[in-house]
Amino acid sequence: MTDLPDRTKKFASRIINMYLALPKHDLTKVFGPQILRSATSVAAQTREGKRPKSPKDFISKIEGAIQELEETTLWLELIQDHKLLKPARLKDLFQEASELNAIMTTVVVQAKRKL
Repeated sequence: MTDLPDRTKKFASRIINMYLALPKHDLTKVFGPQILRSATSVAAQTREGKRPKSPKDFISKIEGAIQELEETTLWLELIQDHKLLKPARLKDLFQEASELNAIMTTVVVQAKRKL
């Protein structure tokens, strides 16, 4: 978990840069703010997980981050489906979202075992 908050912050920064590259389009007005909120929430919740009130609070924070990551992935898919950016521009973001999801899921499973 030590590098997870830094890694999710970098992911959020990459999403911000992707957002800045989106073309001016009516769909961007919807997808853009949504993906900014969800991706930055992933980073915020993993950061909050560094100082949990209890083991259950830690699990709750990381599970919340996983939910926000799923939402971020949905917005990436919609951006791709509507051809707002080239698939090559999104490939690494999809990969990182998948890896973060796997890491956080493992962290939650291990934390639940300790309870």
